[in-house]
Amino acid sequence: MSCESPLHTHAVHAGLYPDPTTGAVITPIYQTTTYAQEAVGQDKGFTYTRSGNPTVAALQRQLGALEDATALSFCTGMAAISALCLALLEAGDHVLCSDVVYGGTVRVLRQVFERFGVQATFVDTSNIGAIRDAFRPETKLLFIESPANPTLKLTDIAAAASAAHDAGAWLAVDNTFLTAAGQLSFSFGADIVLYSTTKYIEGHNTTVGGAVLARDEAIVEKLRFVQNAVGIAQSPFDAWLTLRGIKTLPSRMDRHAKNAEEVAIHLESHPKVARVYYPGLPSFPQYDLAKRQQRDGGGMLAFELVGGVEAGIRLMNAVKLCTLAENLGAVETLITHPASMTHGPIPAEERRAAGISDGLVRLSVGLERADDIIHDLNCALSASTTASEKNTS
Repeated sequence: MSCESPLHTHAVHAGLYPDPTTGAVITPIYQTTTYAQEAVGQDKGFTYTRSGNPTVAALQRQLGALEDATALSFCTGMAAISALCLALLEAGDHVLCSDVVYGGTVRVLRQVFERFGVQATFVDTSNIGAIRDAFRPETKLLFIESPANPTLKLTDIAAAASAAHDAGAWLAVDNTFLTAAGQLSFSFGADIVLYSTTKYIEGHNTTVGGAVLARDEAIVEKLRFVQNAVGIAQSPFDAWLTLRGIKTLPSRMDRHAKNAEEVAIHLESHPKVARVYYPGLPSFPQYDLAKRQQRDGGGMLAFELVGGVEAGIRLMNAVKLCTLAENLGAVETLITHPASMTHGPIPAEERRAAGISDGLVRLSVGLERADDIIHDLNCALSASTTASEKNTS
């Protein structure tokens, strides 16, 4: 697949250098509020941690170096999305957003920014004609997830960029599911790339964080202003943990994708599984697009069971190795029920219209041995089937 790059080396070294004071190879945690100034108006580049911190600055350099852009780090993924909206939009503006998207994104657009006069329309961004038809004169931003959470539906990023730019709008791509290790969104025309660094980038279930990347300095300056003015920069300790995670990001993503493919192939052949959603499977409706714009299928998949909602819930309650939790992209395999967990803020009828059924199971495939993950799912499928038979008899 596409997107080959020297990312393994960049993830270890890019944007980083030994600590100038001690020579420490690993960037220290500068856990400080303020900084002594040499004289009035004379400082060493930092004055107050809300406005800038050496550890956070190192993370921003490294994230930016991975995609040849400027990165700004935020305290959560939702803070990153909020900062983008605050930086680029004002009352009367309009946002087009993927119809399949993280529930928190829907909530912040509808329940927060609409109160301040920013309107949002949710559209099937896998249909470029639908995107073009939905633009208005006041549309300033097209926001997409590709792959989308949780159905893995893809958007043709190059085509979406063309549509946005023809309409005088920016294209922002939430690339949380793949990271720079799996998809280089700027190379397809994106203006802005967002991440929940909580997920694969940090990768160890120990932080929350977000990042926004851009190549246009005017966008960067607007984001930098919001980061400081609103006070939503990432903390030094979380930035340090994220820096540590990035060093193994490409290696972890390789293993996540390899395991996910094995699990997806197995589930697709299982008689209790009705459907599997995974971009690396030839049966995936947008398999050819995935091959063009992704390096591999990624570490996320979703599936539905024969027996629908009840069967899916029994499965999630029966797993032992997989952890039922609201997160993704960690070394541990995490299993999630989107309708009641991550996508609960979206009204049921809208979820179903977007293909997020109440029986959909989302699986973030971890770094365990693939056979062990498959064994756990097989045992849970068997146990849930047995429980169903007992309840019926």
